[in-house]
Amino acid sequence: MSGTSEGPVPRAGTAPGAGPSEVTRSDHPGPGLSELRDYRAAFAASALPMAVVDDRGQIVRPNDALGGLFGADPASLTGRPAADLVGLGSDAPTWRAYNEVLRGARPRLRCTRRLKHADGRPLWAEVTVVPMGDPAPGAPGAGRVLLSVSDVSDRRELRERLRHLRIHDPVTRLPNRTLFLERLTGVLEAPPAQDGTSPPPGRIGLCYLDIDGFKAVNDTLGHRTGDRLLAAVAGRLTDCAETDGHRTGGHLVARLGGDEFAILVEDSAGTHQLTELARSVLSALQRPFEVSGHRLSVSASIGVVERSSAGTSATALMQAADTTLYWAKADGRARWTLFDPERNAHRMTRQALSSMLRPAVERGEFTLEYQPLVGMADEVVRGVEALVRWNHPRFGLLGPSRFVPIAEEDGTIVQLGRWVLRTACRQARRWQLEHPDDPPLFISVNVAVRQVRDSDLVTEVAEILAETGLAPGLLQLELTESAVMGSSGRPLRVLQALSDMGVRIAIDDFGTGYSNLAYLSRLPVSVLKLDGSFVRGFRYEEGARPSPADETIVEAMVQLAHRLGLTVTAECVETSGQAERLRRIGCDTGQGWLYSRAVAPERIAELIGSRPPDHP
Repeated sequence: MSGTSEGPVPRAGTAPGAGPSEVTRSDHPGPGLSELRDYRAAFAASALPMAVVDDRGQIVRPNDALGGLFGADPASLTGRPAADLVGLGSDAPTWRAYNEVLRGARPRLRCTRRLKHADGRPLWAEVTVVPMGDPAPGAPGAGRVLLSVSDVSDRRELRERLRHLRIHDPVTRLPNRTLFLERLTGVLEAPPAQDGTSPPPGRIGLCYLDIDGFKAVNDTLGHRTGDRLLAAVAGRLTDCAETDGHRTGGHLVARLGGDEFAILVEDSAGTHQLTELARSVLSALQRPFEVSGHRLSVSASIGVVERSSAGTSATALMQAADTTLYWAKADGRARWTLFDPERNAHRMTRQALSSMLRPAVERGEFTLEYQPLVGMADEVVRGVEALVRWNHPRFGLLGPSRFVPIAEEDGTIVQLGRWVLRTACRQARRWQLEHPDDPPLFISVNVAVRQVRDSDLVTEVAEILAETGLAPGLLQLELTESAVMGSSGRPLRVLQALSDMGVRIAIDDFGTGYSNLAYLSRLPVSVLKLDGSFVRGFRYEEGARPSPADETIVEAMVQLAHRLGLTVTAECVETSGQAERLRRIGCDTGQGWLYSRAVAPERIAELIGSRPPDHP
C-alpha cells in the first residue's frame, strides 16, 4: 500500500516513525498536504498492524502489516467488518464497548484476543480501538476509529510462567494453596449456564491430610531430605488420585503448605468413594520411601469431608476438613476420620463456651449450689461442698462438667476459682452468723491443679479468710487424686503451707488415679473422698447384687485412712442400703442424693442442726 492512497489517515502521530508535523495557518480547517502525506507514509510503513474503521465497523484503510498478519492482500481487507477479523464479537461486553467507541460514546477499547498468524502459529494480540481525528463535521477522520493489533505473546507467556510459579509449589510441583482455593471456590460458585439454567447440585469431597512423623525427618536428616520426601509423597498421592479419578473424573492434588496435602474430588460419587480413596492413600504412604539413601517410614492422618455442593462454601468445607484432620490425629494418627456433624456440633458448642467463659466471669453469670456432707453415724449435716453453675444466656444452667475442663485448659479456672472460693467462704460465714447456737458448717471447695501452679493460692486463701472472717479449720480444699499424687516442688510447698494455715486438704475421687498409698503418709492430707464407682457396688435394693470386691477395697481403704489419721467421705450415696453398709465399715461422712442434691443456700440454712429429710 503506497503513501499516496486516497482517504483519511490518522493524525496525532499514532504511527511509529512519523516525522514532525508542519505548522499550518490558524484558519486552516485541517492538516496541510505535506503533513497528510507524512501520516499516510507512516501509517503504511508501520510494523504495527493497523486499520482505519468507519462508523459502521467496516475497514476503510488497512496497512501492509495488517495484511501480513493475516496473510492477505491489504486491499482485500477493505470493506470487511473489523470485529470479525480480530474477534471483537466473541463476547457481549467487548462487543458493547466496541460499538460505544464507534458511536463516540467511549474513549477507548483495549482487549486481548487469541489470533492465528498467517504462518500458522497462534499468538496473543492486544487489540486497541480509539477514535481518530477532530469530531467536528467535515474534519478528516471524523466518525472513524483507528484499530491497532499488537503481538503480546511474549509478555503473555511470561505472565503465565509467573502465574504458574505463583500457584504451584516449587518442591512438589503440585498446585499450591492459592490454586487449590481458586479451584474449590470456582467449583462451588459456578455460575448458571448462558440459557439461565443450572445443572442439578452435585457432591464434592475432600481428603485433607498431613504426614505423621515428618518433623522428625526434617529435624534429624535435614530439610533437603525432607523436601525429597515431600516430593515422593506427592507422587504417590497423585497416583492414588489418578487411579480413583478414572472412575469419576480427574481429582486435584495440592500441597497446602508444610506437610499438609489435599485431594479435591469435584464430582463425588458419595462417602464410600472418599473413604476408599483415603484407605488407598493410607496404604500407599505406609510403604517405606527410599530417599537420599535412607529408608523412611511415615504415615498420614486424613480428614475426610463429603457433602452436597449446594449451600457449601469453600471456607465451610475447609473448616470441616481441618476439624476432621484434628480428630484423626487426636484419635491416634495413621488413620482417616470422616466428618461427623454431631461431633462437630459438640465442638462448636465447646468453642462457643470457651469464647464466652472469661467475659462470663467478669459479668457475674456464675452461681453456687451446695450439697450437704452428712455424718454417717448420726446423719447430721457437718459441712457442704460448693458446686459452681453457669447461668448461660443461650444454653441455660450448665453444670461444672460442661465448662470447668475448658476453664482449666485456657487458664480461666484461676479467675473463676478465686470467685468460687471467696463466694463460698462468705456464704459459710453468713450461715455461722445466722445460726450462732449450732455447730458451724465447714465449706469444701474444689481446686484445680492449675490454681496451685499458676496462682499464689496461699496468699489468696489467707486474704479471703481474713476478708470473710471464716476460720481456716472450716475451709476444706478438694484436689483430684491425679493432681495430688506425685506432687513435688512448688505444688507440695503450697499444699503444706495451706495445711500449716489450718486449712483441710481432701483428695477427691480417691481410688481412680494413681492410688499410690505411700504418698498419703507424706502429703498434708486430712480427708479421702471415695470415688462413687466403689460406692455403687454396695447396692442391695431392687435385686441388685453387691460387689464383694468393692466392699473389700473400700473397707481396706477406710481402715488404712483411719490408721493414718484421715477421715473418709463416701460420694454418690444414693440408697439407705449403701449408707448402712458404709456406716458399718466406718466411713465418717457421706454425700449423695440419699441426703440431698445440690441446692440453693436458703435450703442449706433449713438443714443446719438437723437431719436431712425426705430419704427415699
